[in-house]
Amino acid sequence: MYRSVYVQMYIIVGLGNPGRQYDGTRHNVGFHVIDLLAQRHNIKVNKLKHKALYGEGFWAGEKVILAKPQTFMNLSGESVRDMVEFYKIEPENLIVVYDDIDIDTGLLRIRMKGSAGSHNGMKSIIYQVQSQDFPRVRIGIGRPEFEDLSSYVLGKFTKDEIPLIKDAIENASDAIEMIVEKGIDLAMNRYNP
Repeated sequence: MYRSVYVQMYIIVGLGNPGRQYDGTRHNVGFHVIDLLAQRHNIKVNKLKHKALYGEGFWAGEKVILAKPQTFMNLSGESVRDMVEFYKIEPENLIVVYDDIDIDTGLLRIRMKGSAGSHNGMKSIIYQVQSQDFPRVRIGIGRPEFEDLSSYVLGKFTKDEIPLIKDAIENASDAIEMIVEKGIDLAMNRYNP
């Protein structure tokens, strides 16, 4: 007698800009979370499709796709819409991780759904997917005191910020694992300040 096992699928998208010159910038913390999750779960993020670099794997019995859109930040939604339509997933099974200037450097904020705030990558995703009902993990990068905003988000972390951001990337990865394995409520209780 066969028993069908229903496997849920999650698409986990980290936002950033492609290209070596953007590596290590504040705007690319989403990519770094994907890299860490890929390393932890032995998933190679090396396929190019849906305007993204992505890899597939399983953890905790769930199928997981890790993706880094290659469209540049402001068009991230084109890539995400492509994946959501191709894999036919519900919005609640899409998890997006990205930087946020409205949160102090190194802090996390996890939400079940919500608006894009001032983040252009998220505006693009919400517009393209036609929903804001998907979980997001925001990593605080702080706001510049004097610097122009776009130079700031495309700049590298200072020596003082690096340990905070390393911890935040670890915590964001832990939080995403918790969302997949145990649900978002637990992750919000654990990681929201």
